[in-house]
Amino acid sequence: MAIRRQASAARGPSRKPPIPYATRLEKHSMDRIRIVGGERLYGTIPISGAKNAALPLMIASLLTSDRVTLKNVPNLADVNLLARILRNHGTDLAVDGKRPQPNLQGETFHLTARDIVDTTAPYEMVSRMRASFWVLGPIIARMRAAKVSLPGGCAIGTRPVDLHLMGLKALGAQLDIDGGYVIARAPKGLHGGHIIFPKVSVGATHNVLLAAALANKLARIAWSVLRNDTNFDAHQIEATAI
Repeated sequence: MAIRRQASAARGPSRKPPIPYATRLEKHSMDRIRIVGGERLYGTIPISGAKNAALPLMIASLLTSDRVTLKNVPNLADVNLLARILRNHGTDLAVDGKRPQPNLQGETFHLTARDIVDTTAPYEMVSRMRASFWVLGPIIARMRAAKVSLPGGCAIGTRPVDLHLMGLKALGAQLDIDGGYVIARAPKGLHGGHIIFPKVSVGATHNVLLAAALANKLARIAWSVLRNDTNFDAHQIEATAI
């Protein structure tokens, strides 16, 4: 046995030939897309509505008692969850296009927040989707009081919303943190202000902009994040009630 081990060591470790990449793919049964070129691509396809645009627009319906209609809303879990949250606040929601459409277009939402019957957004709902925290801005703007759970519950540091709170304070909101909830009050309503975010934040931009829509003076938001789904075209945003 000793002689065999020495002989094997002298020859060095045996090496197997490398397995071709295509063979490795087949061995692991991986899904893959095979594209064969050489042909001109043309045609028309339906484009689904963007979830990141639908969510803040749905929340914006809390700002008014008028009916808000959104078309081509994607049928996604987050959209349906937010619809439940808005119903909890008293929003009436009618949906067109629940049946599968041949052209794969989204649904049409009709939202009417004629009366906000509950100004509290509970933890069991907010914890499931961070964007639901954005209801804080429009509710305090319209009702002058709101109680919204922090997205991470009591651990405010795990999912910070400090920029949201900073912006709302600049608009005159009185804020307290109690038991994992943001308790917001604005007895005389929100007023305008000049808000400069130290860093970009999509969520804080949405929340503060929604609140500023009902402020009694002009609000300026600077250094806010700019993306296609926010439809902003400047590095400084101005909002005021009409």
